[in-house]
Amino acid sequence: MKQSLTVQDLEYELPEGRIATRPANPRNSAKLLVVQQDGFEDKQVFDLPDFLPSDALLVVNETSVLPARFMTTRKETGGKVEGLFLEEISDGWNVMLKSNGKLRAGIQLLLGDVELELLERNGANWICRCSSSLSAREILIKFGTTPIPPYIVRARGETIVSEETDRDQYQTVYADLGQNESVAAPTAGLHFDDALLSDLQKKGIQQVPVTLHVGAGTFKGIETETIDEHVMHWEKWSVSQISLQAIKQAKREGRAIVAVGTTTVRTLESLPPMDSWPSEGGLSGSTNLMISPPYSFTLVDGLLTNFHLPKSTLLTLVAAKIGIERLQLAYAHAIASDYRFYSFGDAMFILP
Repeated sequence: MKQSLTVQDLEYELPEGRIATRPANPRNSAKLLVVQQDGFEDKQVFDLPDFLPSDALLVVNETSVLPARFMTTRKETGGKVEGLFLEEISDGWNVMLKSNGKLRAGIQLLLGDVELELLERNGANWICRCSSSLSAREILIKFGTTPIPPYIVRARGETIVSEETDRDQYQTVYADLGQNESVAAPTAGLHFDDALLSDLQKKGIQQVPVTLHVGAGTFKGIETETIDEHVMHWEKWSVSQISLQAIKQAKREGRAIVAVGTTTVRTLESLPPMDSWPSEGGLSGSTNLMISPPYSFTLVDGLLTNFHLPKSTLLTLVAAKIGIERLQLAYAHAIASDYRFYSFGDAMFILP
């Protein structure tokens, strides 16, 4: 019988000042909570190679973050309207907008020398027409800013961080900058730096990339009474032929497949059965896969992940891997041991 979690199972109290406002320096010096069968061990991320089998396959999400946040001016009044770009569609841009004044169809917004006209509501979002022949990506690289999560911005208070710093820190070192379609970073990957990648390579750990473009829905909390009632967001993914073959080989040889981040888990677990994988070319698609207990993982053995927001689908995924009771114990241990939380925070490693 399927276990039905409630939002209360995913609640915890985080003491004030524990939201990380910047990554550890160096990145691999962040704390690492190693989750073992018989308890927990406090380490640092640079210790990760010591816990990985030498024949493990490490899978990372190489998507990159688009400077998707933008500030516009209402053409008619000069008022400010803040936006978050979500995706480019046939009619224009799908965006989230925040304004002190009322928004309606026909309003024109100025983003630098680009004009955005509001066309219609799209649920809680807006569809707008863009006056420029440039792609949304080209425009936002010029006029947009890094979509640092609002809870980090609030935690920073009056501390000013430059856009140059944010663009550097809120991006993995192995990100493919040609795939900048994410509006949030795959944050477990932020712990990697050149030194850690070198240590993993020296140990012979094979690493392959997949891509899942992270959407704003990743931050949406669960508001339903039970987890099963939550409507999961859609995100686009792709996996190359080289990565498919490496994953298939590791699985058939019984080697551990370790995912870096929940987005990598969702990509791997969204793949069709291995016997249907193509011998040429890669695979791609969209997923709204909701992973919660009980769940039988088909590809993922181990997981490196951050500490996530309460009532989030990311917590249900981790609970599916280690059970809700161990999850609650792990978070209680991290809080008692002064771990830093969320996107720029410390990490947890669930052994294969």
